Amino acid sequence: MMQRLLLIDDDARLTAMLGDYLSGAGFAVHAAGSLAEGREALNGASFDLLVLDLMLPDGDGLDFCRELRAAAHTRRLPVLMLSARGEPMDRILGLELGADDYLAKPFEPRELQARIKALLRRTEPLSDAGDVLRFGRLEIDLAARMARLDGLPLDFTGHQFDLLVVLAQSPGRVLSRDQIMDALKGHPLEAFDRSIDVHISRIRALIEDDPKAPRRVLTVRGAGYVFARKQDADSV
Repeated sequence: MMQRLLLIDDDARLTAMLGDYLSGAGFAVHAAGSLAEGREALNGASFDLLVLDLMLPDGDGLDFCRELRAAAHTRRLPVLMLSARGEPMDRILGLELGADDYLAKPFEPRELQARIKALLRRTEPLSDAGDVLRFGRLEIDLAARMARLDGLPLDFTGHQFDLLVVLAQSPGRVLSRDQIMDALKGHPLEAFDRSIDVHISRIRALIEDDPKAPRRVLTVRGAGYVFARKQDADSV
């Protein structure tokens, strides 16, 4: 079955070109020229990934991304944000509001395709079916792509869950940002791109009792991050 992409961008020439290119790569592409059209499409059909422009005639893509993450039926939809503004703070803000990746215009269609495929790979079930990683009160179910704390499910995006898995599969080992990006098989870490730090912050907000004093995902200054082997009194 073809994977379905929703492209929301008011640049008709760009969407037509990308639609042809991505269709040729085996995707089913639906284009929308405004947020209103995008909402209508999302309410009427399911999609595997959303490519969202930051600046649209009837609203802001950042606000729309926040809206998507607040709605149950789009909470886990992978979002790749596009923008003519490529400043580091713009990327950080987009990621903080729930985008899974960020691509600055102008870009090569081939790069967009590569990033789409990388995001879609992260949403596929992992091969270790039935494997559950347990760290005291925290358990990570690889087959179900679900993490739970005290038995309650945690609301991660697909990218955040995969980042958590990368850390949890190497407990006690310090991983640099470059090693994490390589393990995620995502795009190379760009200069001044703090996306890893943003996602770590979101993960800590969900799994730590006190995110300002983390005990599960620890920062090693100047080196990277380490997932603690022992996190709770009942850990083994």
